[in-house]
Amino acid sequence: MSNIKIVVIGGSGLIGSKLVKKLREHGHEVVAASRDSGVNTLTGEGLAEAMRGASVVVDVSNSPSFEDAAVLKFFETSTRNLVAAEAEAGVGHHVALSVVGTERLSESGYFRGKIAQEKLIRESSIPYSIVHATQFFEFVKSIADAATDGSRVRLAPVLIQPMASDDVADAVARIAVGAPVNGIVEVAGPEQFRLDELIRQDLSARNDPRDVVADPQARYFGAVLSERTLVPGDDARLGETRFEDWLGLSLTATKTAR
Repeated sequence: MSNIKIVVIGGSGLIGSKLVKKLREHGHEVVAASRDSGVNTLTGEGLAEAMRGASVVVDVSNSPSFEDAAVLKFFETSTRNLVAAEAEAGVGHHVALSVVGTERLSESGYFRGKIAQEKLIRESSIPYSIVHATQFFEFVKSIADAATDGSRVRLAPVLIQPMASDDVADAVARIAVGAPVNGIVEVAGPEQFRLDELIRQDLSARNDPRDVVADPQARYFGAVLSERTLVPGDDARLGETRFEDWLGLSLTATKTAR
């Protein structure tokens, strides 16, 4: 695809900043849109200007609050404002980053927000691609923290197939410059783990003394998990980075930063 203008909503975040860099390296004109750059998807401020002349808009933004009502309001308001501004500017492809298993996690307020976001995208007039990524390696610690009760971390021993945020950004970049699929593309890491084993491996490598307990009833951000809730189907595109390699690099970076 020849060089085009791409707007990245949430362009200063973990995935957004990597995505902006990758797209610029391929010669595209990229607007890194975030509240820092004067673009606010909740109020609509700066949106029309950012979209002018854009072919593609990629939404990798996230709700600043994870409280149920706030998440729902964020994804609904933000997505409505985005698709309206895109229609006005003649944008031809809306790409949104979401989560593998979203439709199976409706007990969780966060995922109800993502379900609402996806519904608005499907119902809009803009051709779209929704990227469902599995959990990022970078968020393994957050999973442990959310599941901690005293000195114990209670997790359901179900399957998970996490991936590196670099691989997520690669996948989203490829989809952004391709034709809209008007559906969902799943992306995942190269290996499956049991959720409790993954967290145990991470905490152990970081000398974290918390005890990981396999508890089939343990909730995941408010939702009960079944065996395959968090893993993709057979057609998922797989990233290359293995957890063990990422963990080694991450620990080295932490030591260097000290």
